[in-house]
Amino acid sequence: MTAARTVRPDNTIDTVTPEHFDDPVTAYDRLAAHYPALSRRRERYLSGVEREIVSRVPPDNRSLLDVGAGDGARALRMASRLGIERIVLVEPSRTMAEKAATHAEVWMIRAEALAEPGLRDLAPDGPGSSGNVTERFDVVTCLWNVLGHVPGVETRLRVLRAIAHRLTPQGRLFLDVNHRYNLRAYGIFATGARWIYDLVSRKESNGDVLAQWNVGDTFVSTRGHVFVDGEIMRLAEAAGLELEERLVIDYGDGRIRRFAFQGNLLYLFRLHSPMDSSSAAHTS
Repeated sequence: MTAARTVRPDNTIDTVTPEHFDDPVTAYDRLAAHYPALSRRRERYLSGVEREIVSRVPPDNRSLLDVGAGDGARALRMASRLGIERIVLVEPSRTMAEKAATHAEVWMIRAEALAEPGLRDLAPDGPGSSGNVTERFDVVTCLWNVLGHVPGVETRLRVLRAIAHRLTPQGRLFLDVNHRYNLRAYGIFATGARWIYDLVSRKESNGDVLAQWNVGDTFVSTRGHVFVDGEIMRLAEAAGLELEERLVIDYGDGRIRRFAFQGNLLYLFRLHSPMDSSSAAHTS
């Protein structure tokens, strides 16, 4: 990996060699100490997502499962606003899980393991509980492009099927992903190049990217994926999920936008029913 250049306050240039981790879980172990600061950088976007989720959860919901919970702060904040007492955080990064375990029950497993029959044995020495093989939840969240750190379309499908397995019959899944055609975030040239490349060569790997964070004295990176709407809808349908609503949220200011190219995508899914979901609400 090539070195990155940063400008010091005295305008001299400092060369920094980024730290790359192929496994996102290891990357988040490294990022754990910086996670609150990274969250503050995107506070308006994250708050916008939370606002829309909280406004769509009925008052009688009693349980919440957050997949890829990080330090657990977002899930706990939303649960507090909703009056939800049963909170479970799924977080495979040990360092992150240790921060979250003092406030809620943590299942220290990868998302794709949620439906495994031997879930109780997957993290016997981890903080919190190692899981319950039968528990279902009224609300499941998978936020801030957590799905983009899951490698490969087949594994992403396993994750969504595992999440569907965890929903109560009337449960709701809230999923937000980084949108590959987010013109406002990526700029016209990068977005245009992606759109043309997708037209010429449609491959699942087109959305593979290097996720990178500036953590002060260095850069930390890992593999990631940015999505288009069609990818998410195909995965959801194969997982037995039905679209109830899709929102576009500006990655900068957290406002609802009208067109998909103006932001990231927040989905509200339910378990599939015989009713036609073609009339589900969404922005362009």
